[in-house]
Amino acid sequence: MRTKVTLVLFFLNVVLFYYIFQFENTPPPDAKGRRVYGPEVSAIDSLTRTARVGATLHVEKRGDAWWLTKPYEWPANANAISGIIGELQHLEHETSFAVADLGKSGQSLADYGLADPAIILTFTAAGRTYETKIGDDTKIGNRLYLLSPDGSRIHVVGRSLADRINLPLDKLRSESIFSIPVFEVRSLSLQTAPPDNLKVRLRLEADRWSFEAPILARANKNAVEVTINSLNALQVGRILEDRETDLDRSGLAAPTLRVTVEGNRRRETLLLGAAVPAATPKPAADPAEPVAYYAKIEDKPVIFTTSVPPKLLKDLGAAQETLRDVRILDVDPHTVTSISLTAPGQPALELQRLEPAQGKESWLLVARSPGNQAPQTVPADPALVADLLQKLTVLSAQKFLSDAPSAADLENYGFNRPERVVTLNLSTGGGPRGSDPSTLVLQVGVKPEERHVAYARLANAPFVYQIDDGILDFAPALPLHFRLRLLRDLPEGARITGLALSETGPAAPALYSHQLAAGESWDGVLATEPEARRKALVALIAQSRTLQAREFIADTFNPDHAESGNTTLPWKYRLDVTLALTTGNGSAQTTTSTLFLTDRIGGTTQLAGNAEFGVTFAVTQEMLDALFALTYAEKHDPGPPVEPLKPEPPQPKPVPATSG
Repeated sequence: MRTKVTLVLFFLNVVLFYYIFQFENTPPPDAKGRRVYGPEVSAIDSLTRTARVGATLHVEKRGDAWWLTKPYEWPANANAISGIIGELQHLEHETSFAVADLGKSGQSLADYGLADPAIILTFTAAGRTYETKIGDDTKIGNRLYLLSPDGSRIHVVGRSLADRINLPLDKLRSESIFSIPVFEVRSLSLQTAPPDNLKVRLRLEADRWSFEAPILARANKNAVEVTINSLNALQVGRILEDRETDLDRSGLAAPTLRVTVEGNRRRETLLLGAAVPAATPKPAADPAEPVAYYAKIEDKPVIFTTSVPPKLLKDLGAAQETLRDVRILDVDPHTVTSISLTAPGQPALELQRLEPAQGKESWLLVARSPGNQAPQTVPADPALVADLLQKLTVLSAQKFLSDAPSAADLENYGFNRPERVVTLNLSTGGGPRGSDPSTLVLQVGVKPEERHVAYARLANAPFVYQIDDGILDFAPALPLHFRLRLLRDLPEGARITGLALSETGPAAPALYSHQLAAGESWDGVLATEPEARRKALVALIAQSRTLQAREFIADTFNPDHAESGNTTLPWKYRLDVTLALTTGNGSAQTTTSTLFLTDRIGGTTQLAGNAEFGVTFAVTQEMLDALFALTYAEKHDPGPPVEPLKPEPPQPKPVPATSG
């Protein structure tokens, strides 16, 4: 008895669980009743469109990409294919009825256009094939009839599916020729047609592009990427029909240009043939207007046309120059530890980088003297050194003259006696892995008969470049050029307590003289001066506190006169500045610094000399203006303008007397 009860209860539980399972896995009535396709459409891997009129179209999935294989092989438009699959996934009918019930009303599939359908859509998913027949339009409602894949029901659906499926072929194929994005490209190869038959190959390594053939040289990263983007922008114009695919007539039997782009485990090669002849003669075309050419992908039989911008074609044809890095030196200025400059007939000059002081760049100038004299070392001007390094890093080739010059060529370009030799010593080797030489030697040659033109080459490379000769002005082998311009910069606690400006002649009167008394300040002293004179004195005090040379004329000082080249100029003025310096024990030490000055030379030059610094230099424009106001402008001040005399009013003319 107990066994029978147990079996009955077990049977009831099985029935109950089966009922619950069926209930939970049954979709809602609307979803189950209106959705035409099931989950199989999410796994579609091929689609075939067979039309009553027109060619059969077939697309299939290869990896992550869709390919059109009929009527020809070509990458498919991924957006168009995704649109068709999305339409199938969400396709719902307005109503449906069973095919088995058609006989009851005396109808057949032919009455709905499904016996010989206008379109048959076949797709495969998960190894199974599904066929859908699309019939006639409904008489009302802008809908059409569709036969379910199992042939059991006729669905009335919207026309959106037919619109998606009936897209023309040029909308279903990809318009792009190259599909490898620029960030994936690892190499670019070009080959021109005979007789040149030039082969160029560039490769990306460690984020740097370089030539591998026909020369080993750096490439311009921006130019290469712009070229690859321009190639990716090329689009298919027209696919030629079979009767038009003549390789000889299209020039593709011996293509004028072969372009290969390689990415991650894939490569694409474009063959460019002859220009497409114009259907009708046209007036002179715009030189920047793209030109249509016959083309094909190397491993595909399809021949098509594409419009190529003339600039892109020119850059590809002359890639050895247009894609080349025009910079002569590939160097990071921060890795330069020393710079050596030599010029014909002059001793070598060296600039050495020192440890930064208070976060500021610091350089030492080492000037070699003729003979066996010890070299002189003075601080170098960091701004001028930085300017030189900046000019060297942007030094660019105007022309690539020769990649394999002969000895005669080098002599012709002036390299047998270079006008300048610049040697850069680096803290680390250059290049992406630090494997390049740690010393770079730049030679600059000139021809006396050519102005504004110079030639450059690196000692460890064969290339010769034409450059602008302006680099010679920034790299003179002259110690005075790179010497630190700042001669005096008083510390914060130091003061100027006296200022006297006078002419150097005997018994010459002082143009200005004042010594601060206890408790006096320059603001109070100068407050009573005329405005123009006060401004000049304030500027002169400021320039004396931070004394700076505009440029150095000589590294010697003669108390009798100034020497500028072969010219001697008398000292015209004398500026005495009294300095009060605070010593370590807090007491003040007073000293006088004397600056001798020539008269103003031209509009912007006035020379100065000082025994303390032992140099002759040109003063800054600010000091020159202040001195001019005190030494010349006051003497020749014409005074306030005289107001013009007002004309007297016209007198009335006497009236002549009349006779009675």
